[in-house]
Amino acid sequence: MKLIIQIPCFNEGETLPSTIADLPRQVPGFDVVEFLVIDDGSTDNTAEVAHKYGVDHILQLSQNRGLAYAFNKGLETALNLGADVIVNTDGDNQYRGEGVLDLVQPILDGRAEMVVGDRRVEKIKHFSRTKKLLQKIGSWVVRWASGTDIPDSTSGFRAFSRDAALQLTVYSTHTYTLETIIQAGKKGINITHVPVGTNEKLRESRLIRNIPSYVMSSAITILRIFLMYEALRIFLTIGVVLFGLGTLLVLRFLYFFIIGEGQGHVQSLIGAAILIFLGFQTFLLGLLADLIAKNRRLNEEIAYRLRKSEFEE
Repeated sequence: MKLIIQIPCFNEGETLPSTIADLPRQVPGFDVVEFLVIDDGSTDNTAEVAHKYGVDHILQLSQNRGLAYAFNKGLETALNLGADVIVNTDGDNQYRGEGVLDLVQPILDGRAEMVVGDRRVEKIKHFSRTKKLLQKIGSWVVRWASGTDIPDSTSGFRAFSRDAALQLTVYSTHTYTLETIIQAGKKGINITHVPVGTNEKLRESRLIRNIPSYVMSSAITILRIFLMYEALRIFLTIGVVLFGLGTLLVLRFLYFFIIGEGQGHVQSLIGAAILIFLGFQTFLLGLLADLIAKNRRLNEEIAYRLRKSEFEE
């Protein structure tokens, strides 16, 4: 059994030594533990530091492509290297390395294929009240969208079985954390969570530089992924609301028509026609989106089988 711990990095030359030193080189249940650093176009000495501190594999990207891209390339590389289980952590030493043992245990026991580390955000002292509130709201939305019970959806400290990693495809350019949980829930990948510890903050977050833009990017990511899997449900709901409002306006017009005041309420009939038409159009869009979603799922299943065959060879 081989465990690969991947570390996506962008200009982590100062914090990477602490991260590497904190990670375990031996984990019960595994014959081999290897480290993989994905250098996402760093302009500092990240790659040199990784080599100096004994990292087994270093993947250097020619330019900065973002955290989600680096994470995805890390999964592909780890699979090519023959990983049976992949653990992802951050290069800023945010998570305590000892948590690796807890993350992989549910996979070794056969209880889960994906495990997310729960930082218990409310106990982290250097998180502001605003950040804690946003984390809670965001995690609740992801739980609702994915049908899972993951309490800390933005945690990047997580483990994947080989099969789970083969099934996940990250489309977002912002972050992988929310998307992979929603995908796991919708694809039926068995996912759970375990409590993990955190270290003292070594630097400011590069992902959350501006709260409003982070919230907007996260909301767009959640909506886009949810639409991929629940398009008919969303468009049908909107269509029913529009159709219902149009029907109410028709009933309003009929009421005034019956009591002899219909001429003064023709605008209700016009508004009703518009709303009913929009409701019908929205429903048709939902059917079209649902057909596209089903086709995409078939393509994902084909891609999964091809990747599985390729990596097994």
